[in-house]
Amino acid sequence: MTTEDAATADPAPGPDERDDRGFFGHPRGLSTLFGLEVWERFSFLGMQAILVLYFTATVADGGLAMESGNAASIAAGYGTMVYLVSVGGGWVADRVLGSYRSVLWGGILIAAGHYTMAIPAEASTWAGLVLISLGTGLLKPNVSTLVGKLYSTDDDRRDAGFALYYMGINVGAFFGPLVTGWLGAEIGWHWGFSAAAIGMTAGLIQYVAGRRRIPGYGRGAEAPLPPDAARRMRRILVGAGAVVVVVLVVLALLGRLDVDGIVDALTVIAMVAPVVYFTVMFRSPRVTGAERGRLRPFLVLWLASVAFNFVLFQAYSVLILLAEDHVERTIFGWDVPSAWFSSYLGAAEVLVAPLVAALWTWLGPRQPHASKKVAFGALLGGLSYLVLVPAVSGQSGDWRIAVWWLLVSLTLLGLGDVLLQTTGLSATTKLAPAAFSSQSMAVWFLSIALANGIQAQTVRFYGEVPDGVYFAVNGAVPVVVAIVVLALSPWMKRTMHPVH
Repeated sequence: MTTEDAATADPAPGPDERDDRGFFGHPRGLSTLFGLEVWERFSFLGMQAILVLYFTATVADGGLAMESGNAASIAAGYGTMVYLVSVGGGWVADRVLGSYRSVLWGGILIAAGHYTMAIPAEASTWAGLVLISLGTGLLKPNVSTLVGKLYSTDDDRRDAGFALYYMGINVGAFFGPLVTGWLGAEIGWHWGFSAAAIGMTAGLIQYVAGRRRIPGYGRGAEAPLPPDAARRMRRILVGAGAVVVVVLVVLALLGRLDVDGIVDALTVIAMVAPVVYFTVMFRSPRVTGAERGRLRPFLVLWLASVAFNFVLFQAYSVLILLAEDHVERTIFGWDVPSAWFSSYLGAAEVLVAPLVAALWTWLGPRQPHASKKVAFGALLGGLSYLVLVPAVSGQSGDWRIAVWWLLVSLTLLGLGDVLLQTTGLSATTKLAPAAFSSQSMAVWFLSIALANGIQAQTVRFYGEVPDGVYFAVNGAVPVVVAIVVLALSPWMKRTMHPVH
């Protein structure tokens, strides 16, 4: 690549690209990104589905023998780190590598992390989680941005395209836990981690094979750093590194330099980072007045995402632990692996996503406003936990509930996920200030980081308070937020123009 190529911004889709309907009526580049997400989610969620079980398994069974609440907290801390790093991933794409190469290098780091976790040693587990976090932070915000670049802002196919893209996510979410869950339960946890590594490798191969369909392939960053800015950024990075060292020293002096202390620190960072980022965007001279006005309703959607993902990501920790310990899952004398319930969540979303995409396409300009879609998604997320309350309340001893309670909960959660995430991702690409295109997507993923950071603290109460109380309080949070978003919907419809 020449210097001139590296300095050229990723282009908006041209007329021919906008008319491309080679993939179920959508641009052919969507098929490449769809395939990448199938394999990336296969590896990421396949590993995540068995992570908390690996943490809680006895040493004799190849695990780390952690308490349930502590294991769920560490798993949530890992999720926090993944999505915190996405801020840096968005910046690297905008200012250094460009979206295509950021996704490529992110995938390479993810694969390396899974291969590292496949080594049966505790130190390899922690090193692998760090590599996966760094890679996902590079890949996740930028692949969503690439999907948005396939469409013009006023293209009615945009929401439907994100729904199809999200179906790819959930195809991987379905098959990943099936494979890793069986391998982990029947052979060994590190065999499950090996399967995740192979899956990410397959995703990288098909991504490179379809690279010419990707917007901006062969081009560099959209807003490359000039030399003076690059020098300033190096100083900032050195300063940030110094802050990290200071935090580690303080934790050590307080006797908190352990996994729990690191999780607590990640929660604090997840709370501070969005405040800083939104402040920067609101005050940036590169953001126009009209763009700044659209950031306000975006903030409301962002908070709804926090509330929803607060319950969604517990599906990979608390709900798996619930399935392991308190759900009747024996079929013909065989215990179904509890990790497979993560696959059911993926399957529910795979079945729902094309129906939602078809509905939005059929309705066209008559479809509900984005704010209402997000509100309905958050509402369903809350109901998915509230429906468990009568089943788990008043239980004691070695108790079990019928499997259909958990299946109903996961079905509601899956439908809410499709409604909220696809709309949120689509709206973000349309509401983002031009100067912060990839970074605004990273800010959307910061909502997931904050959700994980909050639940990294609250999941410690799982098993300590009555289960009925736990699920009632957790479910009430997104329900209340959904009601607020619905009340603000008329204002949001006015201020989000031209986003429908």
